[in-house]
Amino acid sequence: MSEKKTDNSMTLEKPPNLRVQSWKNFFSKLKKNKAALAGGILIILFIIVAIVGPFFTPYDPNKQIITEKLNGPSLDHWFGTDHLGRDIFSRVIHGMKLTLYIGFFSVILGATVGVLLGILAGYYGKRTDAIIMRSMDVLLAFPGILLALAIVSVLGASLNNVIIAVAIFSVPVFARIVRGSTMAVKNLEYIDAVKVLGASDARIIFKHVLPNVTSPLIVQASLNIATAILAASGLSFLGLGAQPPTPEWGAMLSDGRNYLFNAPHVAFFPGIAIVVVVLAFNILGDGLRDALDPKMKL
Repeated sequence: MSEKKTDNSMTLEKPPNLRVQSWKNFFSKLKKNKAALAGGILIILFIIVAIVGPFFTPYDPNKQIITEKLNGPSLDHWFGTDHLGRDIFSRVIHGMKLTLYIGFFSVILGATVGVLLGILAGYYGKRTDAIIMRSMDVLLAFPGILLALAIVSVLGASLNNVIIAVAIFSVPVFARIVRGSTMAVKNLEYIDAVKVLGASDARIIFKHVLPNVTSPLIVQASLNIATAILAASGLSFLGLGAQPPTPEWGAMLSDGRNYLFNAPHVAFFPGIAIVVVVLAFNILGDGLRDALDPKMKL
């Protein structure tokens, strides 16, 4: 008997860690997408600059030197100076922190609420689904930037209110994505088996349903950050976001529109910063979609 036990134990193999293998496959596919890899590297660089850059800028971003106003790019002022003589390079670097802060936190807030509503609608269905999704339909009926504009107009002009406004118009997108994924996952056989074993709804939702809907969430979040940055910059451009003298890119772009012909650098550098950051997040989002889409395994 002892020999049989020994032989059986020798044939047992440790099951592979499917989660680790899945992540390895994901990174392998992501590395093959050169554009997505470049976008990811740029975003990491932006985050590093946003954190440490303000400590190394050559000038105070709000310091005014009227005698040097509207100077073009030079060795002293790499991006030139604005209409108040402030160093544009220093203001762009400080503005990166604000831009990423708005983008990340508005999406985190919108995704948190949207995921919760989407899971509840998809899992419970019926009346809960009808109430939640009809509310999302009402929000989707308004163009995102107009909805954000209306919300900020009611709440008042400030960065925090911009984050709230952008988060609110992000909620329906996440709710719809998570609802569809939840409805597909909850009908799988292993979910029925877990229910038979007596698992509570909360345990099923957070341990079995939520981990299976993260892939589309990651893709949508990366794309929504780009949308959030554009919306926040647009609101600041209209004077409803960051208030002077805050070095926010949309507000800087608004200041530079009056000098497009005699000092185009005032608007060019904050404008190109917005373009590059938004492009990096969009490229990364496309790469994440390709890497996480099960239909593109071949």
